[in-house]
Amino acid sequence: MSESEAKKDTAPFKGAPDSVALLLFFVFWYIGNIYYNEYNKLALDGAGGKKGGLTMTVSTMQLGVCAMYALILWLIRLNPIKLCGLQIPDKMDLPKTTFADIRATMPVGFCSAAAHSSGVFCLGADPLFGQIVKSGEPVLSAFVNTVFYGKRPTLPKLVCLLFIVGGVCFASLKKKEDGTYGLKFDQTALVFGMLSNAFAAFKGSENKKLMETPGLKARMGGVANQFALTEVLAFFISVPVMVATEGDKWFEFMHLLQTNRNLQVGLAVSGLTFYLYNELATMTIKATGPVTASVANTAKRVIVMVYMSAITGKALTEEQKIGAGVAIFFVLIYSVIDDVLKMMSPETKKKEA
Repeated sequence: MSESEAKKDTAPFKGAPDSVALLLFFVFWYIGNIYYNEYNKLALDGAGGKKGGLTMTVSTMQLGVCAMYALILWLIRLNPIKLCGLQIPDKMDLPKTTFADIRATMPVGFCSAAAHSSGVFCLGADPLFGQIVKSGEPVLSAFVNTVFYGKRPTLPKLVCLLFIVGGVCFASLKKKEDGTYGLKFDQTALVFGMLSNAFAAFKGSENKKLMETPGLKARMGGVANQFALTEVLAFFISVPVMVATEGDKWFEFMHLLQTNRNLQVGLAVSGLTFYLYNELATMTIKATGPVTASVANTAKRVIVMVYMSAITGKALTEEQKIGAGVAIFFVLIYSVIDDVLKMMSPETKKKEA
């Protein structure tokens, strides 16, 4: 064996090529989101369902699982998420944030907690219609960014928003026996789905503002630390809300947690998959850019709806299929239209020429 061959044999394993790893990150992002939805429902059913009065507790304990996982990563100083892409895990040292940094991160943590809890209430009320409502996130995002951050969407995006709203409204229709149509939807899913979308929009804008703080990115020590810290803060922010709203049911919850297998497994798996799929989504956005990620997120929404329809045994109505299809299609168009029009503009073509 030559010296070069010996060095090759003893060289450290670098892992899969980035292109292969990225594809696997997308796959596991989808799988993680699917399993989160399935086991979130299992946990809620184990806690008595949407009428059990323990939805906020389940949501908070899911964030508790996320916080515990983040603490374990900081303890072992290693983040295994890249194993999903057959790559070597990254080191994950404790963030060197100051008290001022923690205080500055609180709005992001609050929005993250509110978006998560609202999403759990939404999907717990109706996992299928809830997905349709959540697909309308660009509508609330446009409203929040226009009113609170002075960032109005372009005219083409505004046109797309009309179709997204129309699709969600059409999905809310139900044909009566006399052939006429009337609105029929789960009000809890609609209200909390819209709240979840709004807080997700606030979270994105606040996170962008946060990252513009001088030196903060370096002190955080990477996206993984930033996400972990946000989830820990989201848990501690949710605890007082849980105590205030469902504190009188804590002993009932603990009894169910000790005796109900569905709650035990559902809570552990939903909490862990929530953390992992969101981390994978963040990694794919960083690697591909927001447009590709938006397209992938749109496809994910369809897959999750089909999967949840299969496992719940609750088929989508024709109105829901058409309405969801219109809404999700125009979410996709909304995500790419500005970039497509920019590429087609005479100025861009002139530069390319």
